Amino acid sequence: MGRRRLSREIALQALYAADVSHTPAAEAFAIVTRREGDGADAETLFFARELAFGTLERIEELDGLISQRARNWALNRMAAVDRNVIRLAAYELLARPETPVGVIIDEAIEIVRKYSAEEATRFVNGILDALKSLRLAPKPAKKNVRKKAPEP
Repeated sequence: MGRRRLSREIALQALYAADVSHTPAAEAFAIVTRREGDGADAETLFFARELAFGTLERIEELDGLISQRARNWALNRMAAVDRNVIRLAAYELLARPETPVGVIIDEAIEIVRKYSAEEATRFVNGILDALKSLRLAPKPAKKNVRKKAPEP
């Protein structure tokens, strides 16, 4: 498993712990990262921490954006794993413009496949597809058009 995937899984576990047990973010992250032997080096943990804390810092904003796009699904009715994967991916879409949209969605789907029900992949994919519009489209480069000098 790659570092980024492991970081996302650690972040998900911390988000899940904070969500279902109402544990403060720092404590939830410490509990999740206390395990030995999960292959998480300092760089992996740094990225996981940034994802988890960044998501939690913007959770109200993210939940609002998700709720607007999750037709007929209240956040509190979603499975906790699915809800937190969607939050995590929404955060990445907004805060990590260097990560391609397709990578964020593919990673989220693979994590859901691992930690949730197989049927959840379509549900999560549908919401993330609606959320991908959060990523600002790059502005077209201005053409350097020179005006012709007036003829004498």
